[in-house]
Amino acid sequence: MGGQVFRPDLPYRRNPQVALRPEPFGALAYHFGNRRLSFLKDRRLVDVVERLAEHSSVDEALRACRVVDQQRPSYLRALASLAQADMIVPRRPNRTAEESR
Repeated sequence: MGGQVFRPDLPYRRNPQVALRPEPFGALAYHFGNRRLSFLKDRRLVDVVERLAEHSSVDEALRACRVVDQQRPSYLRALASLAQADMIVPRRPNRTAEESR
């Protein structure tokens, strides 16, 4: 992520170089650029990652995916870790989900 701080009030999307492979526990995320592999150990987290580009912020995506307030800190930590690993990347706020692909 190049030194940028993860900000849940901004829009993100799955990095186009990342493929998600569904697994019983959630999904494997593989980055074809840096060859990193991440385990998404929760199906709802997978849903959040897949739907990030549909929303104007990470916060909005979490609400849309019905992440409850008690679970929010752990989801934000997981998403920050994915951002640090370049699995999810910021996108311009005015771009639609279709333009972000």
